[in-house]
Amino acid sequence: MNIVIAIDSFKGSLTSLRAGQAAAEGIKRVCPDADIAVRPLADGGEGTVDALVEGRHGCHKEVFQSASRMRRIRKKTSEMGGDFRSVEVTDPCGKPVIAKYGIIRENNTAVMEISAAAGLTLVPPDKRDPMKTTTYGVGEMIRDAVSHGCRDFIIGIGGSATNDGGAGMLQAFGFGLLDGRGAQIPHGAEGLSGLVRITNDNVLPELSECRFRIACDVTNPLCGDNGCSAVFAPQKGASPESLSVMDKWLAHFAELTKTINPDADPDYPGAGAAGGLGFAFRSYTNAGLVPGVELVLQETNLESYIRNADIVITGEGRLDAQTAMGKAPVGVAKLAKKHGKPVIAFAGSVTKDAATLNECGIDAYFPILRTVCSLDDAMNPMNAAENLSETTEQVFRMIRTLNY
Repeated sequence: MNIVIAIDSFKGSLTSLRAGQAAAEGIKRVCPDADIAVRPLADGGEGTVDALVEGRHGCHKEVFQSASRMRRIRKKTSEMGGDFRSVEVTDPCGKPVIAKYGIIRENNTAVMEISAAAGLTLVPPDKRDPMKTTTYGVGEMIRDAVSHGCRDFIIGIGGSATNDGGAGMLQAFGFGLLDGRGAQIPHGAEGLSGLVRITNDNVLPELSECRFRIACDVTNPLCGDNGCSAVFAPQKGASPESLSVMDKWLAHFAELTKTINPDADPDYPGAGAAGGLGFAFRSYTNAGLVPGVELVLQETNLESYIRNADIVITGEGRLDAQTAMGKAPVGVAKLAKKHGKPVIAFAGSVTKDAATLNECGIDAYFPILRTVCSLDDAMNPMNAAENLSETTEQVFRMIRTLNY
């Protein structure tokens, strides 16, 4: 039996690969001769760096047996051409933070999550204010990768704490976002209030050689009722009275951007992603916005594994109606159905509205909780792995019984 496992991370509990490992261990108890391919999965958000770097190397038909073996596989991953870098950059509040990103050495592609430098989780709840927070650290992270020879970038832009239109990132690249005195505007959305002129005289020379593929799963424009200020800024700590002024400043920024790029389009679907980072990437770099799941599935070459599979296993921490809106497990299911493969999904929890997933290519899904317990107990990595492994084992015992 050929089985492909591609499970998204159980956020706060299991990484994608650890979840895949746990499922594989359960299957092996029932089908010791099964040929199992554990593939990492992500949707452009948390876990994308690990999935893409490890997914290209060293994880091809492995059932990981222990934490020590996982460490050996990670070391092998680096030796085979993928590794991780940590660099000190500026966090959203202007303080130093260590950001991790990956490099796929076979093609010198940098894999990043902007949340590593500008993420909401980096800002304490009482300090969250997109009027103040900056994307400067994102630009610093990209500059570091450029200095290490990278010219191709895959970047997930979910989970930002910012609404500066990418102004901070552009300043890190060397663009002049200048006020009336010719000085760089301050960080944060409020800095845009004084923006008078944009220059590109001192831009990082290598930037023109770089190609960016941006994992973007929203279609919001930069400004207006569906723009980043109105829709996303409140979640980042913005006060109600600040929303309209930030929207006005971003519209002015978009107009000035046309002096650098006449084709800049603030209404392009996804321009409002990550507080306007989508707009900055499209207007100032050679970038394309791509649905996160599609990008990850393509880069990990999952279809080539599914093509010869008998069963495909997927899942994530919570299966609900939102999963059907293009999240990673449904992306896996669509690939599997393209080749006529049955799909089983596992999750930490399942809501009633998850029934829509049966119409999206997931033939059956199973929650893994086996007893009543606290949320902390359920999310404990050891417990979660054991629950996933044991649930998978029982499902495959049923499959074996029905096949005999």
